[in-house]
Amino acid sequence: MDEKNSSFVKTKYTGINKVLKINSLQVLIDRWYDGTFKEFFDDWKWIFSFSKKYKWVIVFYTILGIFGSTLSLGASWVSKILINIIVEKQYQNLWFLIVVMVLSTVFSLVISSVLSRIGLKISIYVNNDIQSNIFGKIIDAEWKELNRYPNGDLLNRFSSDTSTVAGNAIGWIPNLIISVYSFTATFCLLFKTDPNMAWIALGSAPFLLIASRFIMRRMREYKKRVLEMNSGMMSFEVETFYNFDMIKSFGVAGATEKRLKRWQNKYREYNLDYNKFEIKANIGVSLISTAVTMLAFGYCLWRLWTGQIQYGDMTFFLQQRSVLTGRFNSLVGTVPGMVSSAISAHRIRELVELPKEKHDLKSLEVISKQAEKGLTVTMSDVTFAYNEEKTVYEHGNFVARSGEIVAVLGPSGEGKTTMLRLLLGLIHPSQGSVTISDADGNKVDMNADLRRMFSYVPQGNSIMAGTIADNMRLVNEDATDEQIITALKTACAWEFIGVQPDGIYARVGERGAGLSEGQAQRIAIARALLRDAPIILLDEATSALDTDTEKRVLDNILYNCPNKTCIVSTHRKSILRHCKRVYFISNKQAQEFNMKPTEEIPEEET
Repeated sequence: MDEKNSSFVKTKYTGINKVLKINSLQVLIDRWYDGTFKEFFDDWKWIFSFSKKYKWVIVFYTILGIFGSTLSLGASWVSKILINIIVEKQYQNLWFLIVVMVLSTVFSLVISSVLSRIGLKISIYVNNDIQSNIFGKIIDAEWKELNRYPNGDLLNRFSSDTSTVAGNAIGWIPNLIISVYSFTATFCLLFKTDPNMAWIALGSAPFLLIASRFIMRRMREYKKRVLEMNSGMMSFEVETFYNFDMIKSFGVAGATEKRLKRWQNKYREYNLDYNKFEIKANIGVSLISTAVTMLAFGYCLWRLWTGQIQYGDMTFFLQQRSVLTGRFNSLVGTVPGMVSSAISAHRIRELVELPKEKHDLKSLEVISKQAEKGLTVTMSDVTFAYNEEKTVYEHGNFVARSGEIVAVLGPSGEGKTTMLRLLLGLIHPSQGSVTISDADGNKVDMNADLRRMFSYVPQGNSIMAGTIADNMRLVNEDATDEQIITALKTACAWEFIGVQPDGIYARVGERGAGLSEGQAQRIAIARALLRDAPIILLDEATSALDTDTEKRVLDNILYNCPNKTCIVSTHRKSILRHCKRVYFISNKQAQEFNMKPTEEIPEEET
């Protein structure tokens, strides 16, 4: 593995962290030195903005946690006294102490359960708040900016990072306060009872933490390698099953099985290495922990032997030493949670703060008034580039009017889909304009709100798991069954749906499993027609249809939707007989052909 791209690049520790070697602490130190510490606070200010409406719940949660810790400590103290009473056979306060211990234990359990319940409920509420808050902002981000992020990364930020933030937005400060209180109260009680034992307990806590850091860090590295290997193996398996037809058709099942065995061998080796280190690590941690425990145990035995303490005191000391170590680790553990949440919040904020789409509701109101009479879409003197190295259009022009089917042809990669994105306002020209005008001559610049005037059928399979009716109602929730069937008939889809026992309520699988590509395309066209928008965009939407079905679909659109403006991006010349005009895209220009007998379309599109 290339060291530069390795997931296991060693962290460079500085200052006191050379001894502690805590990754999360190093993040804070690095941010302090590189001047980005303010970003850390800004991330947490953003997190707290979701916590404000739950502030009284946070206060209640904190008070309940402190009360629960106090009860737990009190129960341990009562337990010590009970043991001493039994050993010394002093029974006068026995039953009273038993009742106190039982009640405090019950109360501790109740409080612990209530805290767990409150923490989970509020975490879910905050998670939903954050997701609902950022979902619309992500959807409303500029298409070009949003597409810099892979889909998997977007999903990970939306789900995993949101969950991390939600888990700490409510609980981090209360847990920090409760941990500080519990640690301080335990140490003070030990110190009051036996200062030496308190210092032994306090000293062993950071010693155990430092000693175990190296082991735990190596274990995380091993675990990460195993998880990454498991992820790679799972991806291979998913791709294999997804491309099962191709594998069977080429007769390469044997070669695929060999690849699987290679993955399995690597996975086995990684797991066995991890298991070996885990065994060694557990032995090492156990030996260190046992050594510290024996030190404390020896000290208690000596004090018991010399009559300085009673047996109950000894059990209390040993128990609270372990508790103090746990409280210390819990207190230190709040730092990684704080850093992890800030990092996740920063990743979410990157999406939330992306440039937003252009909106203009007034322009929508103007165009909507005459939309039924038909609309004209115009691209005038447009220059557009995705980046400095890739200019797609230079002074490009295009027009599609009401009642027309206009075809857009061109070699792959020349800009057919880019044109549709420009017309939809997903991307914007650096020069020139994209406008919509109505029958009265009102003209407005394209923006996100005007997208309601479009019905769009993208390339590829866009059918989702569920019923056919569910897929249709994605664009019109209130559509009746009759309206859905009418749209399906126009798209020539009813001929295969109507013969099914469940009709429009027949179920389809993920990505339209159970449908042919041509059937999926006809349903997608019907869905666009059900939206009943004045402008229809078909991006290679008839590529899987035979020429007869394609002709019937387009004829139906012209007959049933006479005022629609229909723009078709295609590679097929068969569609041209239905088109009023044709644009051929090449060399960063859109050249118009008027379909005269003497004018031929370039041969690149055969």
